[in-house]
Amino acid sequence: MRVALKAPAALMLVQVALWSNPAHADWRDDIGTFRIGIVAEPGAGNTVPGLARLTDAYTKALGMKVEFVVARDYAALIEAQANARIEYAIYSATAYATASQRCGCIEPLVAPIDSDGAIGIRSVLLTRDGKLPDLAPMESHRIVMAPSDSAGGSLLPLAALTAEGRKVAEDAPFLVHADSAAAAETMLVDGKADGLFGWVTAAADGQPKASGTQARLQAAGLSGATLRVVWTSGLLRYGPHAVRSDLDPEAKRRLTVFLTNLKSMTPDVYDLLESKHSGGFAVVAPKDYEVAASMVRFVSGRGAPQ
Repeated sequence: MRVALKAPAALMLVQVALWSNPAHADWRDDIGTFRIGIVAEPGAGNTVPGLARLTDAYTKALGMKVEFVVARDYAALIEAQANARIEYAIYSATAYATASQRCGCIEPLVAPIDSDGAIGIRSVLLTRDGKLPDLAPMESHRIVMAPSDSAGGSLLPLAALTAEGRKVAEDAPFLVHADSAAAAETMLVDGKADGLFGWVTAAADGQPKASGTQARLQAAGLSGATLRVVWTSGLLRYGPHAVRSDLDPEAKRRLTVFLTNLKSMTPDVYDLLESKHSGGFAVVAPKDYEVAASMVRFVSGRGAPQ
C-alpha cells in the first residue's frame, strides 16, 4: 500500500533532488568566481565607489562569489571578456559594438534609461530661419559640427550618413569643425553657419526630445519656431551591461531580474552602479546596437583607432 507524502515533506524531497542534480549547480562550479569588468572614471585610478556594496549585491543575486575587475580602458575590458577572463562587462555603446565585432561571443542584457524615459541619443542636423530647407543641398551650405571626439555631434552623423549611402568626408569643404560643441552652437546662433550637427535624446517610442543641442540653442535665445530639424539619425542606445554568450541561461536570468529591479528595490545600489542615467535598467538585444555597430565600421573604414 502506497502512502501519499505530506506537502512539506514532498517539497523538501523535490528541493533535495534539484540541488543534488549536478546539472543544476554546474554553472557556478564551472565558473568558480564570477568576474565583472568595469572601467573606472577618469582620474579614479583603479578604484570604484561603493565596490563592497556592489560586490555584495551581485553575490546575493547570483548566489556565488563575485569579484570586480577594474580595467584601465575599454580596449583592455574588451580583451578581457573576449578571452574569457571576465564573464560580464559594463560598456559604452561603441565599446560594446567593438567587443561584439572583436569576437562575436558577447550579448547585451540591459541598458540604462533616463528619468524622463530617454534610452539614447540621435544626431540631428539643425538649421535656423529656413536657411537649409532639407538635407539635399547640404553641400552648398556652411555646416558646423563639434570636434571629432564628439559622438553625437561628429562621429554619429558621419557614420549614419555613410550608412544611408550619402558618404560625407570628414574633411569635406562645406564642413566646419569647431573647437568645442559650445563654439559650434555659437556659430549657428551668430549666423556664421547655416546648419549644425548636434544631438538630442530619444525615448523608447523613437521620438526625439527637445534636449541636448536643441535645448542649449533655445536657452541661448533661438526660439523653437526659428529652429528646424532637417535630418535625424538612427538611435544610439546607451551602453549595455553585457555577458559572454556561453554563460549559463540561469545566470543570465538571475542577472536580468536583479538589474531590472535594482532601481525600485535598492536605489542606493543602483546609483553606485549607474550614476549618469537615473531611470533604471531595461532589457536590450543585439539589434538595439546596430547604429553603434555602424559607427565602429565607419571608424574602421577610415583607419582610425577604435
